[in-house]
Parts: sequence; C-alpha cells; structure tokens
Amino acid sequence: MDMESASSVVLQALTQATSQDTALLKPAEEQLRQWETQPGFYSVLLNIFNNHMLDVNVRWLAVLYFKNGIDRYWRRVAPNALSEEEKTSLRAGLITNFNEPVNQIATQIAVLIAKVARLDCPRQWPELIPILLESVKGQDGLQQHRALLTFYHVTKTLASKRLAQDKRLFQDLASGIYSFACSLWSHHTDCFLQQVQAVDQTHALSSLERTLLSLKVLRKLTVHGFQEPQQNMEVMGFLNAVFERLKQFLECSRQVGPENPCREKLEKTIILYTKVLLDFLEVHPCAFIPLIQRSLEFAVGYVFTPAGEGLVFERFTVQCMNLIKTIVKNEAYKPCKNIEDSKPESLEAHKIKTAFFTHPTLTEIGRRLVSHYFLLTEEELAMWEEDPEGFAVEETGGDSWKYSLRPCTEVLFLDIFHNYSQTLTPVLLEMVLNLQGPSNVEDPVQLLMKDAVYNAVGLAAYELFDNIDFDQWFNNQLLGELQVSHHRYKLIRRRVIWLIGQWISVKFKSELRPLLYEVILNLMQDPDLVLLLINFASMMAYWLISL
Repeated sequence: MDMESASSVVLQALTQATSQDTALLKPAEEQLRQWETQPGFYSVLLNIFNNHMLDVNVRWLAVLYFKNGIDRYWRRVAPNALSEEEKTSLRAGLITNFNEPVNQIATQIAVLIAKVARLDCPRQWPELIPILLESVKGQDGLQQHRALLTFYHVTKTLASKRLAQDKRLFQDLASGIYSFACSLWSHHTDCFLQQVQAVDQTHALSSLERTLLSLKVLRKLTVHGFQEPQQNMEVMGFLNAVFERLKQFLECSRQVGPENPCREKLEKTIILYTKVLLDFLEVHPCAFIPLIQRSLEFAVGYVFTPAGEGLVFERFTVQCMNLIKTIVKNEAYKPCKNIEDSKPESLEAHKIKTAFFTHPTLTEIGRRLVSHYFLLTEEELAMWEEDPEGFAVEETGGDSWKYSLRPCTEVLFLDIFHNYSQTLTPVLLEMVLNLQGPSNVEDPVQLLMKDAVYNAVGLAAYELFDNIDFDQWFNNQLLGELQVSHHRYKLIRRRVIWLIGQWISVKFKSELRPLLYEVILNLMQDPDLVLLLINFASMMAYWLISL
C-alpha cells in the first residue's frame, strides 16, 4: 500500500466509519477489515492518530484498529503477520513523541505501546524503556505526563507475564530502574503536598496525577520485580515510607474538601497505598514479616481508635480491615501444632501477632466491630423500607466482602473471633447479657445495638456452641421478642428469625420446633418479613433433608 495514496482513502474510510449513517458505516467497516492484512496499513493508521489536526473520533478509531491489529497480526507466527521491517518502523513511530493532547487517546496509545512491549520488549525493542525514562525526566508537562502514563502501562503489562524467563527479565528491569522510580514518586509526592499547603489547586492536581502514576509503577516493580525483596534495602525502605505517606495524605484530606478537584484522586492515591501493602503481603508473606507490627498499628489505629475520626472514608476502612484480616488468617504466620516443625519465619510472625493482639486490644476491636460497624446505617434502614427484597440480596452478596464495608466487617469479625475466641467470647456474652429483656421501642439506639449483637451471635454460632444454651435463650428471650408486634420492633423480629436460622443446624432441640413453626406462621402476615421467612423455610427444609 503506497503511503501517500493510501492515507487519503484510509482517512476517508475512517471518517465514514464514525458516521451514524449505516449506509456509510457498513461499507467503510468492511473496507477497513479488508485492509487489515495489507502491508503499510498500520503505518497509515499511525500517521493518522498522530495527526492532532484531524477529528478526534477519527483518530480514536485509528488507534483502536491499530490496537486490534497488534492482537491479530503482530506475532511472527500469526497468519498475515506484519513484516519485521514494518514492525521496526512502527515501534520507532510510536515513541517519537509523547504529546497527545486528548486524555482518552493518550491512554489508548499507552495501552497500545504496552501490547507491543509485551511481545517485543526488551529483545526487539531495547530502546523503549530508556526513551520512556528520558521523556519522564523532561520539563514539558504534557510530555512528562504522557511518558509516565505509558511507562505505567508498559510496567503493568510486563509484570503480568508469568513464564519463568519473562519473570527474570522483569526482575532485571526492576533492579535497573527501581531507584529512579522511587525518586520520581518521592519528587511528585513532595510537590503535591507543598502545593496543597500553598492552596495551589491547579498545580496540585497535576502533581497528584503524576504521584498516582509513579506509585502505580512502583507497586508493580515492588510486588513482582524482586524474588527476595526483603534483601533489598530500597524496596523495604519504600514500603516503610508508605506508612508515613499514608498519614500525610490522610491529614491532607482535611484540607481537600469534597468540592476540591483533587479530592477524588487523593482518595484513589490513599487506596493505592493500601493496595501496595496488601499485594506485597499476598505475594511475599515472609518478606512482609518486618512490616506486620507497623501494619497492625496503622490499620487498627485508624479503624478502631479515635485517631481515624474525621479522616477515614469507607473504602479506606475496608482496605485496613482487609489488611488486618489477611495478617490474622495468613497460614505462613501460623506455627505448626508441633512447634519444632515450624519455620523460624512462622514463629517470628506468630510472636509479633501475639504481642500485638493483647487482651485489651482484642476487647476494644471486638466491642467496636459490634457496637459501631455492625450498626445498620440510615441508608440501609431506608433501603429495607423501600425494597426489602433488594436489601436481603445486598446483605448476602457474594464476593462483596472485599469491597463493601458491612460484609468486610463481618468477615473480619469471624476471622478474629475464630483465632481469638477465648478472649472475645466473654466480651460478646457480656454484650448479650446487657441486652436481656425486651428493648424500648422508643429507643432506636438500643434497638440497633440489639440487632448488631444478635448479628454477631449468629455469625459466631459455631464458635459459641459450648458457651450459649440456645434452647434456653430461645424460650426465655427470643420467643418473646418474636411476639412483640410494635412496628418499630420489626428490626428485632427480622434479626431473631435470621439468628435462629444460623443456630438451627448448630444447637436447637427438635421438641422446640413446633413452637417455632407456630410463631413463624403468625409472622407470615408481616410483609416486611415474608422474604426472610421464605428463606428461613428453605434453609429448614434443606437442613431436614440432609439429616
């Protein structure tokens, strides 16, 4: 395909392919499809999307066709594969400059370059990383940002390769650029914090975007770039610096209100810092051991003490809880039953955890989980009023524990209760004892607290088997609560039904079932409880069949 004559016809076809008129759209798409295997077609596309004078939609489409072509024709063994000569020319053209003015197109070009890098870097494209690093150092703001954006996507793509040889290549890359990546992140972070103090919103947002991108690069390098990261002082230095930076960014959030243009990216950056810790913990649990104490102090401090008041937001709380949960239940941190068979790392981690989770600390965590995080919010109560079925589905949603506060809180409670039941059982039993008897329907705080405590007892049913005489509790307390008909008590009636459902397969005498069935039949008149009762009946049927 001759370049000069081809450019105009390809441009025309792309223009028609962006049309809303199907009479123009369909023939243009067919023509472009036929050209996909023609030599020179992708060189024409490169020239078109690099021409900033052309229509944005046309340039966008050119990038997409180029990106799809990489998937189909870039590999040497692919049918109608691109020639090595054209690929060499295309690689050079892709990194000639980083000055794309449109954000969406810039992102697509960065992804496109990363796709080529996955196949060709470093062997066929050794100049890619040096050119990116040089461009990132530049003074031009747009060029610096676009190069950093591309650097992130390339790093992310190379880090995702799983063959042993590819992993070694990425580790070589990481060791060569880690110092630069750390200094880049530190520089942009300092700039952002200084600009926030100076109330320079425009420059602060620009610096924050670069901080976020450089941190994304460091996350991939730190987690996937080192086989034994604990032996690298820079890696461990960066991870320790994460805690200080997190504190700075959380304090910074006091100054950056909801209306501030930096607010959304600031929260994203805070979450990204926690992801660095969580990813490193998951991939390198033994290397994480020196960070256990600091991680627990940080997470527990912000989530379970007044230190976090006015600073934390829901997603951050979820991340902190996930960090605590992952440390608590990590198998690498548990010694063997026969201590002599345990690895030294496991014993060290267990020692750190034991020293941290003292009786007062566990008591405070347990109480606050139930009395603060288990309480239904106004939004949840409103949702139940408006859509009981939707609320029931939301409350029992699959893998949402990783991302949503309520299920995450309940999973953390279960894991901590399971591992430290001797300490937490008396705490929970005391909370139950304090709520004996019917609650005052005029006291919504008391009703919400009872709902929360009953929720905890239901979740921990198997752990509490030897500590609660559920039959006696049902007769003396729960049965009476089911019979309170006041409309404000429906919250407790609903929770008691759920609670019995949790315990029925754990500890419930068969002689009491007729009485339970009679109460349930009476409650079927309550439209707010019908769905829950149906689920309860299904659970009962399943349990009886399995006996």
